[in-house]
Amino acid sequence: MTALWLMFSGAFLAATLLPGGSEVLLVALLTDQPETWLALLVAASVGNTLGAISSYYLGYLGRFAKTPEDLASKKYQHGLKLIEKYGYWALLLSWLPLIGDILCLLAGWLKLPIIPSTVMMLIGKTIRYSLIVAAFMLAW
Repeated sequence: MTALWLMFSGAFLAATLLPGGSEVLLVALLTDQPETWLALLVAASVGNTLGAISSYYLGYLGRFAKTPEDLASKKYQHGLKLIEKYGYWALLLSWLPLIGDILCLLAGWLKLPIIPSTVMMLIGKTIRYSLIVAAFMLAW
């Protein structure tokens, strides 16, 4: 149970604007308890998705940009182009380092619908963690 809470909280924090490597944590926990792979996969996916939703709500509240010039920065412009072109479907990429957090923030800022946005985040993050678990199990 401790491993699941650790995985959940590590994945949650990694999805916020705080730096963190939940993938390394997942592999370490799988190494210690490979029989819990499914529970760890669920904890990682749900935790990371809830962390992304917290970023969504920060964007929704407009708390991430201090000035209008912040939105003009290159990192936000790339994410903005993706969201404007693909809508909430762009959130399938929310698992990507750096750009994923920005996509979630911008989705909230643009007030994209929360339900489809959450589903896209969950799908993308679950696929990422599933690939990590599969690679580990094949190598193990």
